[in-house]
Amino acid sequence: MIFLLLPLFFGLQAAAVAAQSANVAFGAMTQDTGLPVEVTADNLSVDNATGTAVFEGNVLISQGEMKLSAQRVRVVYRTGGEGIAQMEATGGVLLVSGEDAAEAERADYDIDAGTLVMSGDVLMTQGPSALSAQEMTVNLTDGTAQMSGRVKTVLQTGTRN
Repeated sequence: MIFLLLPLFFGLQAAAVAAQSANVAFGAMTQDTGLPVEVTADNLSVDNATGTAVFEGNVLISQGEMKLSAQRVRVVYRTGGEGIAQMEATGGVLLVSGEDAAEAERADYDIDAGTLVMSGDVLMTQGPSALSAQEMTVNLTDGTAQMSGRVKTVLQTGTRN
């Protein structure tokens, strides 16, 4: 009888994770948001009047151990041109930190706050596990993430029955 109840128990546990939000760890280490940001792309357009730059085509952004790629990234500079305030990535966004990876339609990175919000069909992989949601907010200072909007995952029990 207990063997019949175990799959039901684990099924209910997986269903509970498919709720509206979940907190997870993201990245092998915390991110130093004070590190320089390196951006490479096929094209660059700069608008000095608005203090923005648009990188397009095979965009790759690196900051320490964190890598972000997308088709288009809009960079907003701080007033006075002293560093980057935020970045907005769209088009096949992929974020990699350590062994963790996440993909989405869009990512908004607030450098000063040390947060990255990924939205639109977010899929995060951590080793053999995968989680999906509509939005994920990553705190790069402490290496945590919160997923919300129809969160779904499958829990690995570690047993083979």
